[in-house]
Amino acid sequence: MNLLVLAIAPIFIIILYVYYKDKYDREPKGLLLASFLLGAILSIIITTIIYVGFDIILPLKDEFSVPQQFVKAFLVVGLTEEFSKYIIVRFFSQPKEAFNEPFDGIMYAVMVSMGFAATENILYVLEGGYATGILRAFTAVPAHATFGILMGYFMGKAKFSKNRIKLNLFGLLLAVTFHGFYDFFLFIDFIPGIWVGAFISLILGIILSHKAIKTHQENSHFNPKNGL
Repeated sequence: MNLLVLAIAPIFIIILYVYYKDKYDREPKGLLLASFLLGAILSIIITTIIYVGFDIILPLKDEFSVPQQFVKAFLVVGLTEEFSKYIIVRFFSQPKEAFNEPFDGIMYAVMVSMGFAATENILYVLEGGYATGILRAFTAVPAHATFGILMGYFMGKAKFSKNRIKLNLFGLLLAVTFHGFYDFFLFIDFIPGIWVGAFISLILGIILSHKAIKTHQENSHFNPKNGL
């Protein structure tokens, strides 16, 4: 039970943090829960199916090959996982009437991402124990949150723009890029010190995520300062 709490605690801390940043028009709790559960179940299922397909079509067996680990980080893991989250935000959350301001893109993308991260984190922590849980609470879990925030920032803009397709896909691309770099530096940890690149990527993602939240928060048309 303690391991399970350790696995899910950082998930809900991040959810609450982003939820309370949505100051002016908070989303229906039912839709947020549905987004979380879709991330925790459907996104994981989609990812697993694609992983199996990649393993058959494009087996990457050499753990000490930098090119293979690059492909694995960006294409197999980064694109697959972020795409599985993206389609839920795009086709479930974004069309909803409650999705009525750009900040909502961040909120729903975080819920889907944290659902995915919850399932993933529970599996890792139950297998790896307390040390794994503590490490992932400060690395993998916030990383998934930043991927969601960066994707959601542009998906939030997309709903209210004539360039919806471009902005949606740019959000996906940005999430894949950060996810890919984060994993790539970890995958090639056989190169001494290279893992530091993952933390640099994470820190940059956190900085940009903070800016994304603040920007949509300040520009919200529900913000009284904007005179609406």
